[in-house]
Amino acid sequence: TKINFEGALYDSIYGVVSSANADPIEKKPVFHYKPGSRVFSVGSLGCNFRCIFCQNWEIAYSDAVHSEGSLCRTGVTPDKLIQLTKGADCKGVAWTYNEPGIWLNYTYDCARLCKYNDLYTVYVTNGYATLEHLELIGPYLDVYRVDIKSMDDAFYQKLIKVPSVQGVLDTTIAAKHKWKMHVECVTNVIPGWNDSKENLQKTANWIVENLGDDTPWHVSRFFPYGELSHLPPTPPQTLYEAIRIGRQAGLKFVYLGNLPSDTGENTYCPKCGRLLIERSRYDTAVGDVDEQGRCKADNENLNIVM
Repeated sequence: TKINFEGALYDSIYGVVSSANADPIEKKPVFHYKPGSRVFSVGSLGCNFRCIFCQNWEIAYSDAVHSEGSLCRTGVTPDKLIQLTKGADCKGVAWTYNEPGIWLNYTYDCARLCKYNDLYTVYVTNGYATLEHLELIGPYLDVYRVDIKSMDDAFYQKLIKVPSVQGVLDTTIAAKHKWKMHVECVTNVIPGWNDSKENLQKTANWIVENLGDDTPWHVSRFFPYGELSHLPPTPPQTLYEAIRIGRQAGLKFVYLGNLPSDTGENTYCPKCGRLLIERSRYDTAVGDVDEQGRCKADNENLNIVM
């Protein structure tokens, strides 16, 4: 996303927006931060991953130099983004659709401006960034919604074309503990690749040990796409087993993604079992949760920012 032109370095995607929508924050998915609020979601072009099953390949595999002009809106300044966010009656901004980490100059300027305008900020990220990257933008990010695709380096090497998961893990720990961001994790469970009991146990155990047992973990259904079009969708029983594994590891909040369910997206108090937040697709009904994010019945801390 950087261009050397006559000895000067230019950012080819600064202010280049490929997608923009006002969404429920639950669509990211983020379930434990400002539940029921609307967030203005924006994305640009390009990615530092080359996932062979990417469903957003039209923007992830594009760049501002070679893409058709009709794909993007250019010149969306940070000030303009704030105007669009407020005009859509949104309470925050999420950088999503493509990897926000490669959009650093722009997201940094926007995130700083969000703080002056009382808007929350969300990175929907693959987590593959340097610690120096987080040093710059960390003070201005509220939510780090990160994909932990697998605990197996071979998965990252074969399906994503990067050497290791370790960079993802390191930045996620820093986001949580150094920069005090609200962290939620997503694992898209792919048949034959990351759906083994061992891998799911490793993922759940890592979250508990490094992020805390109150960290939300979303296990989502894979749908065939790209070079993995020959695979079946994730069987529902595999996802239910992943939920069981997560809970057995000690995670209090494990959610079902991309699979219709009466209860899989709801939040229950881990202490008394009371239904606290009911979700149906993107309709969210908040019940007995106080302003401190605790269960009103027994004062259990739910790790929810209201």
